[in-house]
Amino acid sequence: MSGIVPGELLPADEPVRINGGRETTTVTVENTGDRPVQVGSHFHFFEINPGLRFDRERAYGFRLNVPAGTAVRFEPGQKREVELVAIGGDRIVRGMSGLVEGPLDDEEVRERSTERARERGFLGIDAEESAVGGNER
Repeated sequence: MSGIVPGELLPADEPVRINGGRETTTVTVENTGDRPVQVGSHFHFFEINPGLRFDRERAYGFRLNVPAGTAVRFEPGQKREVELVAIGGDRIVRGMSGLVEGPLDDEEVRERSTERARERGFLGIDAEESAVGGNER
């Protein structure tokens, strides 16, 4: 063998950068409910808990910019800023809260998703519901 030890870990000299080069945005999220809400790393942020108030239009096509398998917790009444990263791959979203059900970059799918969110009472769809701090892209 050429000096390799079975099971040996050989860490890189530099830190691993997650989601490098992908578009990011920041939103301020307010938990209007009376229970904590935890959001996983790969959940389409636009579709998270309807009682969380934030600019959902800004979050469309994005997920939390955190390592895979981790989550962010929003306590009742808490406002916090989170960084989101663009969803990669084929950018097709199915399941979640059932708002999108198709390609994120299809304008008809986006319009239908927004209308579904509005009909189902998701906070942050209309501008006056999203005014929770400066959500600049």
